[in-house]
Amino acid sequence: MIKFLDLHKQYVSIKSEIDAAIASVIAESAFIGGKYLNSFEEAFAQYQESQYCVGVGNGTDALEIALEALELPPGSEVIVPANSFIASSEAVTRSGHKVVFCDCDPDDYTISIESLEEKITPLTAAVMAVHMYGHPCDMDEILRVAKNNGLKVLEDCAQAHGAEYKGRRVGSIGDVGTFSFYPGKNLGAYGDGGAIVTNDSELSARCRMIANHGRVDKYDHIFEGRNSRLDGLQSAVLSVKLNHLDKWLGLRREFADLYRKELNGVKEIELPINRPWSLHAYHLFVIRTSKRDKLQGYLKDAGVDTGIHYPKALHTLGAYSGHPQYMESMCANSYSGELLSLPIGEHLNDKEITDVSRLIKRFFNK
Repeated sequence: MIKFLDLHKQYVSIKSEIDAAIASVIAESAFIGGKYLNSFEEAFAQYQESQYCVGVGNGTDALEIALEALELPPGSEVIVPANSFIASSEAVTRSGHKVVFCDCDPDDYTISIESLEEKITPLTAAVMAVHMYGHPCDMDEILRVAKNNGLKVLEDCAQAHGAEYKGRRVGSIGDVGTFSFYPGKNLGAYGDGGAIVTNDSELSARCRMIANHGRVDKYDHIFEGRNSRLDGLQSAVLSVKLNHLDKWLGLRREFADLYRKELNGVKEIELPINRPWSLHAYHLFVIRTSKRDKLQGYLKDAGVDTGIHYPKALHTLGAYSGHPQYMESMCANSYSGELLSLPIGEHLNDKEITDVSRLIKRFFNK
């Protein structure tokens, strides 16, 4: 079996560090707030080249809190790419705004600049740049569009820990960036977790207050907020893993290069591209083929785990059946039936990448 993800194997590789970190939190009963959270927030802010980091309960909370902290006019439109997880669009609606879907770039699957510009109306207040699969969006173009139209830019970095755009960490480029530490992410906790990063001190302060009941002091609340915490145990685990993240990302990039070498010339598939200005985080290695479902079944029978990200474009989900863009024609619609995520991660080795590639070539040569 070639696993898509193997968190236990990852744990075993850093077991002594993880066990010691967890034991320290338990010994000190430092479960909520305190030095372990503060230490991780400082380290992650530094890693992501941002001045401020606010740890929260999960990646969806991070999006919702960031949107609220941006203080957009009530009922604003926020443009979100149709090729993403529902958390991206759900956060907009649950924050009291209107989600507007735009198409994805046909080559790198991030937000289409042309489609983004087409979707702007007088009610548009923000754009959500989703760094899909770990490939950065074209941030210069997004910032140009935002500046010309007075828009805020929120970077959804749930799949892009450590990714870079022209030498800058994603999340530090727009007004605010959000991260998920769901266990399967490149930097994953042992439960849920998320973070918000920004270089704006006032925005950071608002995010922290929103996440902590609108509190400025114990039992002193300026407004009604919510309860969203990155706890001490998750903070300690993430601090350990953060020290290994660059090594793990290096392996992902090496495996991506090996896939490209092995699968080059297979005409029936489209390999993921890597723009010259991009340092890809390869949360996912996604190929495209019209024979996706048959290939996935073939690989499963051969003992290879794969994934589909995502089987339906956001605006084709039942959750948006009443949305004016429901089933609108986009590249994202057709591609959703062709995308297949191959195994990638530090739990693998060169032979396994070669074996998966060999099986794919065998399938298309049948």
